[in-house]
Amino acid sequence: MAEALAPRSPLAALADALAAVQAEGVTLAEQPARARLNLRLDPKDAEALTAAGAVLGGSLPRTPNTAATTVNGKTILWLGPDEWLVTGPAAEDAALEETLRGRLEGRHHALTDVSAMYATLALSGPRAREVLMKGCRLDLHPRAFAPGACVQTALARANVILHQAGDVPTYEITVRNSFAHYLGTWLLDAMAEYRPA
Repeated sequence: MAEALAPRSPLAALADALAAVQAEGVTLAEQPARARLNLRLDPKDAEALTAAGAVLGGSLPRTPNTAATTVNGKTILWLGPDEWLVTGPAAEDAALEETLRGRLEGRHHALTDVSAMYATLALSGPRAREVLMKGCRLDLHPRAFAPGACVQTALARANVILHQAGDVPTYEITVRNSFAHYLGTWLLDAMAEYRPA
């Protein structure tokens, strides 16, 4: 009987470079695999919003470009007026989808498992904002983009979901697998000026 193949990270070729990178004031690392569900609901359907919130352990964010962390460790990113990205531990992938689908049965919704489509990089430290500003047109000043903010944008011409997950600041950059190696390489290069001589 053939052995099941373990999924390979799209950033596997950069693993040594990510592990070895040393820069002053900024770090870069691949985030562990996560369950990711794209959820679409009618924002006027209060019962559907309540049902989804009950499964997830917290309300879906309704304010544009914000994220919420639930009591059971899930993160919900607002992607549009009727669209959210739900992330959680990879081990909960199938169970989360099944439970959410069951609670929303009979309601107008779309739920898609997109776990295998994306990789996430964490860029952190006092100089993280400066690194991002080299390839992102957004105003990332804390008064405009603070912890809990998220947005779909372009970073170095790659479409990403950018989420500020902490005060340090820490940015989670979610990118499609096909662009992950390119973006990881670009970020490593953008950090070059902060490396010790």
